Amino acid sequence: MKILAIHADYLKFKPTKRALKNAEEVEQKETTVKECLVLLTAIEQRDESHVKEGIERLVFEAKDISKQVKATTIVLYPYAHLSPDLAKPDVAIQILEGAQRQLEREKYKVIRAPFGWYKAFEWKCKGHPLSELSRSIDLSQPGAVMKKEEKAVAKKLELDLHHNTPLQNTGAFILAWAAHELFPKAIPILSLSTKDSFTVDFVNVHFQQEDLRKIGKKMDEFVQKNFAIKEGSVKAQHPFHDELLQHYKKYVKAYSYGSFTALLPGSLLLTTGGVKAFSLENISGSYWKGDSNNVMLQRITGHAFKSEQDLKTFLEKLAAARDHDHRALGEHLGLLFFHESSPGAAFFLPKGTIIYNELLNLIREEYRKRGYKEVLTPLLYEKNLWLTSGHWQHYQEQMFNMDSEGKTFSLKPMNCPSHCLIYKQKIWSYRDLPLRIADFAPLHRNELSGTLSGLTRVRKFQQDDAHLFITEEQLEEEITQVLDFEKFIYEKTFRLPYTMVLGTRPDRFMGDVKLWDKAEAILKNILDKKKIPYKIAEKDGAFYGPKIDLYVKDAPGREWQLATIQIDFQIPLRFYLTYEGKDGKRHTPIIVHRAVYGSLERFIALLIEHFAGKFPLWLSPVQVKIVTVADKHVPFAKEIYDKLFGAGIRVELNDKPETIPKKIRDAEVEKVNYIVTVGDKEVEQKTLAVRSRGGKVQFGVDVDAFVRDLQEKIAQRSLDA
Repeated sequence: MKILAIHADYLKFKPTKRALKNAEEVEQKETTVKECLVLLTAIEQRDESHVKEGIERLVFEAKDISKQVKATTIVLYPYAHLSPDLAKPDVAIQILEGAQRQLEREKYKVIRAPFGWYKAFEWKCKGHPLSELSRSIDLSQPGAVMKKEEKAVAKKLELDLHHNTPLQNTGAFILAWAAHELFPKAIPILSLSTKDSFTVDFVNVHFQQEDLRKIGKKMDEFVQKNFAIKEGSVKAQHPFHDELLQHYKKYVKAYSYGSFTALLPGSLLLTTGGVKAFSLENISGSYWKGDSNNVMLQRITGHAFKSEQDLKTFLEKLAAARDHDHRALGEHLGLLFFHESSPGAAFFLPKGTIIYNELLNLIREEYRKRGYKEVLTPLLYEKNLWLTSGHWQHYQEQMFNMDSEGKTFSLKPMNCPSHCLIYKQKIWSYRDLPLRIADFAPLHRNELSGTLSGLTRVRKFQQDDAHLFITEEQLEEEITQVLDFEKFIYEKTFRLPYTMVLGTRPDRFMGDVKLWDKAEAILKNILDKKKIPYKIAEKDGAFYGPKIDLYVKDAPGREWQLATIQIDFQIPLRFYLTYEGKDGKRHTPIIVHRAVYGSLERFIALLIEHFAGKFPLWLSPVQVKIVTVADKHVPFAKEIYDKLFGAGIRVELNDKPETIPKKIRDAEVEKVNYIVTVGDKEVEQKTLAVRSRGGKVQFGVDVDAFVRDLQEKIAQRSLDA
């Protein structure tokens, strides 16, 4: 089903010619409807077996949109041009008539335009932000017809307001004002900021990339003139503001200059000159409330700075970041690629798969030392499992759902429910705990297409995921061991600087507040005892428990969450998990959810950018490249190749009829660790000429000594080779 909703001052339509032989019998007269919501509707082939759902959803959309625009008269207008795959006429009429009857029962005035006719029409569309809304609905999918409690969840506006700053907020205000000055119909509806950037979402406009220059010039003018910004009384200017104030009124303030006013969460610098420099990054699309069924917004992202020098430093970092970008490097080095056939999922090529598997090998070695048991679990689960775990109530919008044989199934977005099923397979004693279950199963999360970003935000990914089933007495020791595990990976193995963030109870949470308070206190106490610096992110915990997240910066300086530790008192209760305690009674275990790499995709993205593609020897897809000077040197080169290959070294041989400078240049572009050149002297002396990645060349290198040296460096996972 496809719907285009138009809030109109008036609509005139007149049937002119039959489009179908069995078109409805109507008078060919003009009808005029004033102050109405027009729902241009196309019923599609996939809707034919979902008539009841179609009626319910059409009624829901009519009521939902009419409430937003305050319309009591609704026109149901069949409009075939919205879809090339139309349903049979009798099905379409059945849905339209059913929706009309139900809406009339609920006291709406409903006019239904005739079905099966070509119609001449004229309307005047209102000019507010909600005057045009489109919907594309698959009635076969779960959630197409929403229950009352699910509607409330779907409509909630979720904003992160804990990281905004006055400098970036001021940049957002200046941007909103400048854009509105240049494009008077453009309405800024939502301005947000973080520590380093700001965004403004607009409706009633479609910016082009070249518009950024015009807007930037106007912003420059406002900055130079150093206008005073006034704080005033908060009033909703349009329906979007109504919703913003409904949930976030205590955070929102009104700021204005002259007749222009904007609502922003947080404080401003109160003069436009407080921003000394800025950079506008890009224009992108987004949906209101992140829902693709809602109105499309235009988002401009920018950065505000305290000085021109800060801007210069930022631009230099940005230029350097382009050289490190994992998407470009990943494709250039033949590691991975993305394809529109599977948005948000990477294709790892053989070289990229080597890196993937080396990281898994490392973590598996550590699992063996640290008492983890690896399992293999299914990817698809029936809805009842997610109802039990609470994911259906709290996470459904981010899950891929499907129907089969009258049941609803979901691809798993996380492993914890399946690990609870494993735990329930036997009776446990306190002597059996801790149980540490590890799983590398692929996970799928239905991220919005506009948020996808290379490997750093994907729909399909794998984690080095594990769940620790423990007693309360074991909690501090287990979390301490996980923190030490993280230190080993990030600090010792990869020398990656990181920061820790403690996320506390969110507004939408599951379980007893007392257990939440207890869990948060335990995490704070452990971090304090280990003297680990950390920040607190209020209301940033998972819906089932507080967490400690580990953040690493990428090449442009953006922070990405990788490792996580989460305490969970709630899910064990929902699954009725128990163990026999020392007192002989049944007790409920605690689950610690933890991942050290986090998403392997995101971790690999950070490594590609951190090393700029120049991986340490143990991780490198091609560790040695052998190049020959002439054909007569190929036999000895093949002997070297066989010896290195037999020793487990990843080696390639380039014996093409090309010049040595070209072969060496190609190997350097591939960022291999060592280039071995074989010429007359090497064949005669049975030695090697070895060029390291820094360009230093050693002649007369003994073959066996070279092999032993490589094996030792690989075994040690040295970063210096």
